[in-house]
This record gives sequence, C-alpha cells and structure tokens, in this order.
Amino acid sequence: MKTFGKKGDKGETSLLFGQRVSKCDPRCEAYGTIDEAVSSLGMARNLVKKDKTRDAILKVQKALFMVSAELATKCEDYEKFISRFQPVTTAMANDLERLIVEIEGEVEMPEAFIVPGASLASASLDMARTILRRAERRACALKDMGELRNEAILQYLNRAADLLFTLARYEEAG
Repeated sequence: MKTFGKKGDKGETSLLFGQRVSKCDPRCEAYGTIDEAVSSLGMARNLVKKDKTRDAILKVQKALFMVSAELATKCEDYEKFISRFQPVTTAMANDLERLIVEIEGEVEMPEAFIVPGASLASASLDMARTILRRAERRACALKDMGELRNEAILQYLNRAADLLFTLARYEEAG
C-alpha cells in the first residue's frame, strides 16, 4: 500500500463505501477526531503504569476503530455496513460502565473539579478524554443533522470518556 495516492490533493476524501466528500465534511470531522483520540490513547498506553489501565486503553482504541468506520459510512450505506461489520452496541458501553464501577471501588474519586497534570500518565489520559469529548460533540452534530443511524455511538463515546477520567484518577492513585 502506498503512503500517498494524490486523490486528496484537491481537498476531498473517500468515505468507507467510496463516496467522495470534502475533507471538512462534518462526517470527516467526526471520524478524524476519533483518529486523534486513538493516537492520543496510544501515547497514554505507553505512559501508564498499571496493566489494568493499559488493557482498558487498548480495548477502547480497538472499539474506536469500529466507531470511526461507522462514522465514515453515509446513512444510505448503513445496511451495507452492518452486513459486513459489527456496529457499535449498547452492550459495549455497558462493558465500560462495569469497568468504571470496578475501578471506582479501588480508588477514591474526587469530589470536585481536578486540575490535570498530577502525572504524565494521568495528564495524557485527560488529554485523550478531552479529544474524545470533542469527537462526541462531532457525532452529536451528525445526529442533529440526521446523519447518524446508530445512536449507540453517542452512548459509547460518552462512557469511554467517563472511563478515561476514571483511569486517570486510578493512575494518580499509584
């Protein structure tokens, strides 16, 4: 696979099933922000000290690829998408919720706003969380435009950001 194909040199890109759109299309903004979050999580995964945190981050990174693929699919191609790929589900968000509850049982959670930066690892998780919150806002904009078929994506992104907050506090606890 070549690194460049020059097809995007005029400001367009291809969605999952080949439609060409502007690189500033709201759909591209949404899945591009997911890509930022995945990369940021990669840095966090290399900085954290705890295996549980590392494993949770990798799980979220892999799931975010699924989210990204759905966001790169136009509504008219959604049936084609679900015939070939696993869509994001409420069960995925519920799995994250169970992990949050488990970790909250191991660490005292703050009662007030926190200032990120207690450690490089927790700060990187907080940075990834804010990027994920932006992705959530972009996905919500798609929903408001009638361009999001699967609202479980919103639930998953919300819970994933909650998990990252919890993991950052878990890492700070030592």
